[in-house]
Amino acid sequence: MELSDEELKRYGRHLILPEIGKAGQLKLKKARVLLVGAGGLGSPLAIYLSATGVGTIGLADFDQVDFSNLHRQVIHYTDDVGKPKVQSAKEKMARINPEIEVKTHPTAINASNALSIIKNYDIVIDGTDNFPARYLINDACIFLNKPNIFGAVFRFEGQCSVFGLQSGPCYRCFFQEPPPPGEVPSCAEAGVLGILPGIIGLLQANEAIKLICGIGEPLKGRLLLFDALKTQFREVKIKKDPACAVCGNNPTITKLIDYPHACSDQQTIASITVDELKKTLKQNRGNFILVDVREPKEWDISRIKGAVLKPLSTLEHNYQDIPKDKQVYVHCQMGERSLKAIQFLKTKGYNNCVCVEGGMNAWEKKA
Repeated sequence: MELSDEELKRYGRHLILPEIGKAGQLKLKKARVLLVGAGGLGSPLAIYLSATGVGTIGLADFDQVDFSNLHRQVIHYTDDVGKPKVQSAKEKMARINPEIEVKTHPTAINASNALSIIKNYDIVIDGTDNFPARYLINDACIFLNKPNIFGAVFRFEGQCSVFGLQSGPCYRCFFQEPPPPGEVPSCAEAGVLGILPGIIGLLQANEAIKLICGIGEPLKGRLLLFDALKTQFREVKIKKDPACAVCGNNPTITKLIDYPHACSDQQTIASITVDELKKTLKQNRGNFILVDVREPKEWDISRIKGAVLKPLSTLEHNYQDIPKDKQVYVHCQMGERSLKAIQFLKTKGYNNCVCVEGGMNAWEKKA
């Protein structure tokens, strides 16, 4: 494999770096990197790894572009709304660098397909936004001996590290078990500063380039924390845990596990789709109440006409006027808080609550 005349021109500023040079650029061209997630973190990763000349980039994402993505998922444009994210991203990557190959995996990574997808790549970069996916990716990378470049964002804070390197820790060495479903709010529930995924995603891209070229010092055994409000970085040391359930001396986890997502609790709680709710509201029979358990700031941005605001954070103090003799439809932004609200109301004798699947996100998509 050699660099074409076009590539020699394109990567000229790399080639004059002694640490990279032609040998390093050829390593980048031969590299196969999988991006799990084509959203906030995946966008800067896809843009810069394409421009850098990583020869084969895989994109794994099952979602479609939504208006709520656009303030941070910069590889997607307004006219991409409704497109599969992997398709939208691939189109931009081809325009950035036609010399690379982009492989798409329009599916959710799960226990049944993770190994077959990941095995074809040299490095995996975790750009997901939920704990079940993070543990699944970590475990699959350990089983296949692949580096796992981790990134996460929440409100104004971000994290980055590299797991699965020789003698280094894995994600479970630090975070042994995922939190209970719904305990930690998602970015859709809690918000995220638009530029934050760009900062963390580029740190992940930097780690990938260093690993491929064999330069610098990777974030092995170090969790890098970034505070956007203070513009401050700090590090937390992570040691390899000999008792780790997946990478320790006597592992107890030997196969992939699909941990439940928060909304999987809907299997035991009655639910209604937004289409069904729209029909119910249109009939307006008056034998139900629609309760919104989001916060006032979210309520001010958008609301469903006729809903009653009962924030989950204060529900235990003001639930008493919710009727027990009517059907109670409960919704939030995505479905996680409404499940918690219904679980709380059940302890107070309410057996008439129904969760609105997907919350305001689903409602606005159907608007």
